[in-house]
Amino acid sequence: MTRFVALLRGVNVGKIKVTSAELAAMARDLGLDEVRTVLATGNLLFSSDDDAAALKPRIEGGLRATFGYDAWIVLTTVDHLAQVADAYPFDPERDGYQPYVVFGSDQPVLEEILGAAGGLAEADEQVAPGDGVLYWECPKGSSTDTPFAKLIAKAKYRSTTTNRNLRTVRKLL
Repeated sequence: MTRFVALLRGVNVGKIKVTSAELAAMARDLGLDEVRTVLATGNLLFSSDDDAAALKPRIEGGLRATFGYDAWIVLTTVDHLAQVADAYPFDPERDGYQPYVVFGSDQPVLEEILGAAGGLAEADEQVAPGDGVLYWECPKGSSTDTPFAKLIAKAKYRSTTTNRNLRTVRKLL
């Protein structure tokens, strides 16, 4: 049995409200085992014998049916999450900065974002590639206003990416 993490995108911001209790109940109804939610930002941990290719559409369908929104997730394993956290390339304790990880379910999209990031005007932020992720560091309080933040917020990336603070990633382990 594999331990998975489903990272929901865009919940509990705006009009999409997903409580931890409802999210856990939906996951159990889908037949997922050892279900646990972490924080109220759309983080679902569970175990399953099914593979990711079967789980992703099943969970997205469950979210759509239960919560009534066009749901997308990035699905990974706890083992992969640990590797991603350990490989964070910037100083995660740098004063005045926030460490983020941008998770993607489509490697060519991550490569496109990374390529576009290279053409952004200089900002006080850093971006680096990782294994199925992009690492991002930006000044505290600017995670929605920097050039990179605006790039990853584009509608065309919504269905394949989501980001988490590195501290949240570590809480998922």
